[in-house]
Amino acid sequence: MPPRVVLTDIEGTTTAIAFVKEELFPFAAEALEGFLAAHGGEPAVAAILDEVWQAEPGREPVAVLRGWMAADAKVTPLKALQGLIWRQGYADGRLKGHLWPDVAPCLQAWAAGGVRLAVYSSGSEEAQRLIFGHSVAGDLVPLFGGFFDTRVGGKRERASYNAIAGALGVAPGEVLFLSDVAEELDAAGAAGMRGCQLVRPEDGTLADRRHPEARDFPEVARRFGLPAHSQAG
Repeated sequence: MPPRVVLTDIEGTTTAIAFVKEELFPFAAEALEGFLAAHGGEPAVAAILDEVWQAEPGREPVAVLRGWMAADAKVTPLKALQGLIWRQGYADGRLKGHLWPDVAPCLQAWAAGGVRLAVYSSGSEEAQRLIFGHSVAGDLVPLFGGFFDTRVGGKRERASYNAIAGALGVAPGEVLFLSDVAEELDAAGAAGMRGCQLVRPEDGTLADRRHPEARDFPEVARRFGLPAHSQAG
């Protein structure tokens, strides 16, 4: 039976790792102090800075944020702040969300065929919406019925996937999770979800062999009985 829901990761799955590492992260790092100087008094930003302070009391929040950036820490306050900085970059055209060419046509075909779509990424929900809303293929946000980030839990924790299935109102076995990281697929599988590892040579993904594999989204469609997109469309 084809899955009722496709839950997809972003970095390494729909989007080149290089885009995140070489464009998004440096953009946020370069803009950090200027953004905080201009927007630090706004409620959303002030709340994030308060979270940073609570996480590491007594330390200057900017220094904490710089340390998290250097370590590529998957912490919610950092991800939320990066999302706000990126929103400004997308809004003024300095950023455009990268997607592999095979991704948008398949997402559109799956949604048109009645498959529900959702995203689960360590990047904030804000960042997820920005990548898909300002993508090279246009605004794809309306295709998705849910966006989930680390507030639901870690991506290598089974409970996170149970929580996502619950939020979507489906049994875990009705969900297909797409990711390039085998340990995330392990956690999803432990929760009862089906999984497929995206192994894109351009990203240097190493096939794990514990999970079904696909080189691109059309191969995912073939393996799991999902609607195929028209090559002409």
